[in-house]
Amino acid sequence: MRLTIDVPVTVDRAGPVPLAVQVAAQLREAMRTGGLKAGERLPSTRRLAVLLGVSRTVVTDAYQQLYAEGWLEGRHGSGTYVAEDALPYEYPSPDHASPAPAAPWDPVISNPVIGDVVDLRPGRPWVFGYDTAAWRRAWRSAGDLPLNAFPDPYGHSELRELLAGHLRRARAVPVDAGNVMVTRGTGNGLDLVAATLLGPGTRAGVEEPGWGAARRVFASRGAEVVPCPVDEQGVIVEALPDDLRVLYTTPAHQFPLGGRLPIPRRERLLAWARRTGAIVVEDDYDAEFRYDVAPLPALYGLDPARVVLLGTLSKSLGPDVGLGWLVAPAGLLARVAERRARVADRTSGPVQRAVTTLLERGDLDRHLRRMRLEYARRRAAIVEALGPYVRGDTAGLHVMVALPAAVVPGLVRRAGENGVLLDTTERHHHGPPRVHGLVLGYGSASLAGVRRGCAVIGALIPPGEA
Repeated sequence: MRLTIDVPVTVDRAGPVPLAVQVAAQLREAMRTGGLKAGERLPSTRRLAVLLGVSRTVVTDAYQQLYAEGWLEGRHGSGTYVAEDALPYEYPSPDHASPAPAAPWDPVISNPVIGDVVDLRPGRPWVFGYDTAAWRRAWRSAGDLPLNAFPDPYGHSELRELLAGHLRRARAVPVDAGNVMVTRGTGNGLDLVAATLLGPGTRAGVEEPGWGAARRVFASRGAEVVPCPVDEQGVIVEALPDDLRVLYTTPAHQFPLGGRLPIPRRERLLAWARRTGAIVVEDDYDAEFRYDVAPLPALYGLDPARVVLLGTLSKSLGPDVGLGWLVAPAGLLARVAERRARVADRTSGPVQRAVTTLLERGDLDRHLRRMRLEYARRRAAIVEALGPYVRGDTAGLHVMVALPAAVVPGLVRRAGENGVLLDTTERHHHGPPRVHGLVLGYGSASLAGVRRGCAVIGALIPPGEA
């Protein structure tokens, strides 16, 4: 049995930083630098409060924040420990893998790329960091599942229960399994909602700039797509028209600008939805990855009657898994399920069984904790290298790098010539671009690759542009 260790923490009562934030920051830094090692037991909240001369609430708040970030873990009846995953993690080398082919909208590289390619485009997670033993175990369990001749359009009942529990733990969403449908991912869930609620003569709002796939889904269902402007915090409620049937929004980490919708604005958005009768489709994009901030409540938890919540494992495990969830009021979910059954849309049964095993055994939670730490290192490298230009870095797997419009095309081209693939904010507008810069993703590049890419970008930004 390991002994409780002394912790390198002091507090400055006269300083401007809240005491709980001071304690959490010092413990976090100690774990990052090896001063506190995986598996070591921390003092109880009561003991540390006495040692620091602060209230127990201060230490409890600090510990809770570090639990949420994945740095700490509790052992029943034993105390609080540095998480076993709170150490640098050695991943299989991706060097053998070829870069993904460029999509038609990706930056054009005018000259051949020399050396390794660093892909800093958004929407691409790290797919080399999973626990291979857990992954094999999950698929062995899937092999034991008999084939189902009549798949339930809602999904497997066991998985729906586990997903409801996951959302209650991770997002504090008071959801019952009866409100959960298992989908093939966010795009599939969004299309099911659009097919149920939209059609010719309806209007659907999408953030501007925002996720282009949402615009295409709504248009494919016959709706008129309405661009809804955002600022550095998210969608501007006062600019929303009153005749929208559906509004698609990313309040946890706005894509692509990275803002977090503040609670007062969330409340105004829901008041607008109640007044107009609109349904808000909340894409909980990147909500599982947060850095130095506590999570804000999901819109669904604030008003389950007006909100549909979409989530996916594409960023946490990988897009190949092909599994997500749709959370909605029971009446609307029944309509979606009826339509889904009519068109024979379904989520793979073996995939559902495998994910059920990952959730039952806690493997998914452990993976999320490990990846949260890994992504935090990459995010910190970007902030350190490009700090004056970075926006929207509190969550997710991308940041915005704000730059003058005239700088962006040449920088993207020259970065590509140096083996660094970039995306721009201009591409994510429905109309004329209002916001200019880079959308810098750090999911698919290694920490070394992120640092190299940032060095290339920093060298290409003209002096005096910060």
